[in-house]
Amino acid sequence: MSDKDWLYEIKPKGKLIDLNLKEIWRYRDLLVLFVKRDIVTVYKQTVLGPLWFLIQPLFTSVVFTLVFNTFADIKTGGVPPFLFNLAGITLWNYFKECLTSSSSTFTANASLFGKVYFPRFIVPASKVLSGLFKYGIQLLIFVIFYLYFVFVKDIDILPSIYVWLFPLAILNMALLGLGIGMILSSMTTKYRDLTILVSFGINLLMYLSAVMYPLSEAKIKSPDWAWIIEANPLAQVIELYRNLLLGTGDISFSGLGISSCIAIIAFLVGLVIFNRTEKTFIDTV
Repeated sequence: MSDKDWLYEIKPKGKLIDLNLKEIWRYRDLLVLFVKRDIVTVYKQTVLGPLWFLIQPLFTSVVFTLVFNTFADIKTGGVPPFLFNLAGITLWNYFKECLTSSSSTFTANASLFGKVYFPRFIVPASKVLSGLFKYGIQLLIFVIFYLYFVFVKDIDILPSIYVWLFPLAILNMALLGLGIGMILSSMTTKYRDLTILVSFGINLLMYLSAVMYPLSEAKIKSPDWAWIIEANPLAQVIELYRNLLLGTGDISFSGLGISSCIAIIAFLVGLVIFNRTEKTFIDTV
């Protein structure tokens, strides 16, 4: 048997931005295995199991409807408040899943990384894909409630004519979550305090991302501070997402373009830092 049949040379990454798709494809079976692991093990040995995928967004939407729409009287542009909140929650949960799970890549997999070689990028990539599966289940629940309000409650809710931009909203959230997650994962190898910051910071960020209110309401209730929310790329994507599905709110193509650029930059910066950290992190964790 020749050397080429069994020998595989692991070379250091020389480029600043190095994403070897050919190598990742070679390890596609491992990627699928990680995705299955993430989906199965999360709620393993729990009573309700995968039902938690559904319970969490439904209960959160009920609480948001009660607090923000009933008590605080925040308007939702003629859309049923529960459906409005459910739309924002489903997309936010996907971003949160991408960010929080990928932010612990190095610390949570240090023992595995120290024993065997495989493209490290596969781990955060698997988090994005497994999160996409969970998002798909929650989106299905949203569609069921959407059909209920349209056909049973006879409420006129029409998607936007720009509904074809729907994949762009998902891609933006995936790139933002993955990019920021890889940056945080690289930093937590030295600064473990960041793990605490991520856990409560992501919850605070939700309130600045227009998840439970439209941008128009932020401008009305707090015109002097609404620019902070408008400058948040997450808020722009969530506003777009709700407009595409429910036809409520306005689409800012300039804001969408800026958000897309920020998402791409966040991913590329995260990839650069991630590639640099993977060479030496095993000595610091």
